[in-house]
Amino acid sequence: MEAIAKTNTNAPKKQVLLFYCLECEELARKVAANSDLITLQSINWRSFEDGFPNLYINNAHDIRGQHVAFLASFSSPSVIFEQLSVIYALPRLFVASFSLVLPFFPTATFERMDEEGDVATAFTLARILSNIPISRGGPTSLVIYDIHALQERFYFGDHVLPLFETGIPLLKQRLRQLPDSDKIIIAFPDDGAWKRFHNLLDDFPTVVCNKVREGDKRIVRIKEGNPAGCHVVIVDDLVQSGGTLIECQVVIHQKVLAAHGAAKVSAYVTHGVFPKRSWERFTHKNDDLEKAFAYFWITDSCPGTVKAVASKTPFEVLSLAGSIAEALQI
Repeated sequence: MEAIAKTNTNAPKKQVLLFYCLECEELARKVAANSDLITLQSINWRSFEDGFPNLYINNAHDIRGQHVAFLASFSSPSVIFEQLSVIYALPRLFVASFSLVLPFFPTATFERMDEEGDVATAFTLARILSNIPISRGGPTSLVIYDIHALQERFYFGDHVLPLFETGIPLLKQRLRQLPDSDKIIIAFPDDGAWKRFHNLLDDFPTVVCNKVREGDKRIVRIKEGNPAGCHVVIVDDLVQSGGTLIECQVVIHQKVLAAHGAAKVSAYVTHGVFPKRSWERFTHKNDDLEKAFAYFWITDSCPGTVKAVASKTPFEVLSLAGSIAEALQI
C-alpha cells in the first residue's frame, strides 16, 4: 500500500539509519524499501549463559552525527529489557537525533486504576520510555499507532516527543479498491471506538453498537444506524480474544437478516494481538461461511500475528511500512 504523504514536500529530507529488533526484521526491510533515505543497521542480539542479553551495536562509530531510529516490538515482557537496553544506548552515541518507532503500545488497555491496588502498567511503560537519554538533537521522537486511550499522551515526560499516528488511511485506501466500495458502512463496536475513529471515517455512513446489561449478561446491541443492504466493516484499535467483534458481528447479522438485507460483514483492527492463537476463531470453516467475516484486515504492528495468519482467509495485512517511512521524515 502506498502511504499518504504527510510531510512538507519543501522540507529538507534526512538520511535515517534504522536499527530494529529481530521480530521486526521483515517490517524494517519493507520500511527501507519505501524510501532511499533509510538504511538498515544491525545489532548482535546475543545472550550470556544465564539468559541475560549480551548486545553489540554494529558500526557504533559510524552513526555519530547521523539521524538514527529504532523499530521496536514489545510483544512480551521477556523481550522488552533487551530492547530497552539498546534504546537507551543509541542516543548516547552522539547521534544527530533519535526516533523510536513502537507501532503497538502493548500495555495501553491498562491505563487507569479502578480501585486501590490496581497498577496502571501503561503509565509505568510510559515513564520508562520517558527516561530515554536525550540525544545531541534533543528529545526522542516516539512514534505510536492508534494508542488505545488518547489521554495516555499525557503519561509521557519531556524527554520524549510522542507522535501518534493511525492505520486508518490504509483501511480507507483498501476499501476504495473493493467492488462494493459504494456500499460500505462503518460499524463501531462501542462508544470508545467511535470516539477514536469517527472523525477519520466521517465520509462513510456509520453504525454504533454498545453493550447493555440484561441480568448477569452483557449483550451487544445496535445503538444507532442501519446496516441493511451494506457491506459492514467493524473498526476498532485492537483485538485480543475477539469476543467483542464476534458479538458485534452476530447482532449485525440478526439486524440485517430481519430486514431481509445482505449480511456481509468484515473487520479492521490496527493491532491484531490475538494471544493464545485466538485468531483461529476467525478462519473460514466450511460449515459456517455465511456467518464468517468476508475480510479481516490487520496491520503489521504485531509481527508474530502476521506470520501466524499468513495466507489464511479472511486475514489480509495492510503494512505500516510506508507510513513509518514518512513519519521518520517529520
